Amino acid sequence: MDFKLTEAQELLRNSVREFAEKEIEPIAAEHDKTMEYPIETVKKMGEMGLMGMLVPKEYGGGGTDTVSYAIAIEEISRADASHGLIMSVHSSLVCPIILNYGTEEQRKRYLPHLAKGEYIGAFALTERGAGTDAASLQTVAVKEGDHYLLNGSKIFITSAKEAKVFIVFAKTDPEAGHKGISAFIVEGGSEGLSFGEVLDKMGVRCSGQREVFFKDVSVPEENLIGKEGDGYKIALSSLDSGRIGIGAQAVGIAQAALDESIKYSMEREQFGRPIAKFQAIQWMIAEMATKIEAARLLVYRAAYARDTQKRFSMEASMAKYFASEVAREATNYAVQIHGGYGYTKDYKVERLYRDAKITEIYEGTTEVQKMVISSSLLR
Repeated sequence: MDFKLTEAQELLRNSVREFAEKEIEPIAAEHDKTMEYPIETVKKMGEMGLMGMLVPKEYGGGGTDTVSYAIAIEEISRADASHGLIMSVHSSLVCPIILNYGTEEQRKRYLPHLAKGEYIGAFALTERGAGTDAASLQTVAVKEGDHYLLNGSKIFITSAKEAKVFIVFAKTDPEAGHKGISAFIVEGGSEGLSFGEVLDKMGVRCSGQREVFFKDVSVPEENLIGKEGDGYKIALSSLDSGRIGIGAQAVGIAQAALDESIKYSMEREQFGRPIAKFQAIQWMIAEMATKIEAARLLVYRAAYARDTQKRFSMEASMAKYFASEVAREATNYAVQIHGGYGYTKDYKVERLYRDAKITEIYEGTTEVQKMVISSSLLR
């Protein structure tokens, strides 16, 4: 069993890290403060090919393996978790759904633009009354001739106002429960599509999350993904890929917390010596480093499973569950190591601490991941 990254993967890590440190790191704190969507750096990510890594070359993407994709997400998130989230939603959810469930016409129409980052993708499943219980969503799509009329709302939609392509889940047969949910491609700028204000969140504050409203939005029947009633199946299967992206994001956040802690503990002096000389600090550093490496390996294992296995739900849930907990623990230690300074916005660890928490919630809460893991083992 070889745990060594390939030469291409090492080169990718170095190039993405250099980009993130040069382009994203300097603007991250200000965008966190203002909640301004980082459109310019997202465009640059598209120009680098980062937004289309999982899209096959025949549709204008990089056609890269999922481990390489996870490495890129980690390095972007190490600089700023919001950028990592934008990339993950676009690349782990939107592009794979069109690739795996869309028609050839849909692939040719949307994937080349998405792969280059010319279009930003948004995933619209969650509603105010339908989070974990996605089957209880209330958005409806009524067939009228050669189109559907879409009515309802979604919330916590990343890149909402900036997106050109939405994957929207709505009930085409409200009496059929989860079997009556269908998936649609809705284009940004459609008449009847509107947005709420940017949500003022604890973390990932510049990811452009808003409430999205659909009022008689006309969707051509050719924009139905798969068949009517396939939506719930499509949503659940796509979340497996999304969980790998969020697992990688969590590893990036945790790694940044460790990096900052090592740097600070070697510079900060108390009682005549750097605090890195104290066993209490050393043990926190050791625990952080060990758990981060374990989380990273779980993410890579899930990424490899995505490329080699028909089903990878358990691996993806294990990676997301463990990595998100490690992110929370590592950022907590990082604030503790920084002491009072870690509680101020002058230091990056305060932002990392806030960003880490959401990794335990979106793409399925920690409790949901445990349900997926246990159900996979107890079949």
